[in-house]
Amino acid sequence: NKFQIKVDVDFDKIIHHCRTVDRKDQTGTWIDEDMVNAYTQLHHQGFVRCVAVYQQSKLVGGLYGVALGGVFFGESMFSLAKDSSKVAFVHLLKYMEYSLVDCQVESPHLRSLGAFNIERHAFIQSLQELL
Repeated sequence: NKFQIKVDVDFDKIIHHCRTVDRKDQTGTWIDEDMVNAYTQLHHQGFVRCVAVYQQSKLVGGLYGVALGGVFFGESMFSLAKDSSKVAFVHLLKYMEYSLVDCQVESPHLRSLGAFNIERHAFIQSLQELL
């Protein structure tokens, strides 16, 4: 395989890359030091999960988010190699058994992976069933 995938390892590196990676049409980041500290604590408590993607033993992509019940709230992802964040997302969907993934922000990238918007009422109903 071109990539190797690991779950719940290298969280500190993943959030660092999510915080510092250059993003098209974006300046700055919402992931400040307080957010890093909060998500790190939640990760240690088991509420934040991450998927790491490696190429030749080097971390090249990944994502992290809050996991509650059958719901994964995606917080951020990064890619240093073509398609590596897509590989992380597909792994999350295929192997981690979440019934609902909240991508939070609609984007062409996420739509290309099959994401779609749902009405607020349906979202709240899903949360009530899955949390």
